[in-house]
This record gives sequence, C-alpha cells and structure tokens, in this order.
Amino acid sequence: MKVEAKIDRGKVEIQEEECKGCGLCVAACPVHVMRLAEYLNSYGYHPAQYLGAGCTGCGICFYACPEPGAMTVYTLESPARAVVAHERSEALVAA
Repeated sequence: MKVEAKIDRGKVEIQEEECKGCGLCVAACPVHVMRLAEYLNSYGYHPAQYLGAGCTGCGICFYACPEPGAMTVYTLESPARAVVAHERSEALVAA
C-alpha cells in the first residue's frame, strides 16, 4: 500500500490567545488539517491548531472564524509557478 504525503499549498497561523475554541474553523476545513488543542489557552479555551501539513490555502477556515485576528491563512506559491516567475524576472532584468 502506497501512502502519499500531503502537499502544502497553504499555511495556517493561529493566534492561540485570540482563539475562543468554537471549532468553526475545524468543522469548515475541507481537508481536515485542523483540530482543537488538548490544552487550554490563558482564557481557558481549547484553541484551534493547524496539524502542519496538507493545507490547500483555500481560506475557508479563515472565513468561518468569528474572531478577528485569530487566524491568518497563507497561500504558498507552487514550485512550477515560482520557476516561471523567476525566469520572467530574469528576462525583464536582461532586457
């Protein structure tokens, strides 16, 4: 049985002290790469956690979160697009 590693196309950063542990982001995540922590933050809530791999960068968790500033979602550039962008910038510099 072959197991494929999840490819990160995004990244989630959670400000644990801003998170109220409602779980809306966890429920909204289509690829299930978030969960509620087992520990409590200083306000007594179980903050959301990004599991560290497999994020698509879709931002659905961000839009589901009712707490402003609790979460940031980044979309990572694919390696193929990065190469193309690098080649374009070299062509512009050479011209």
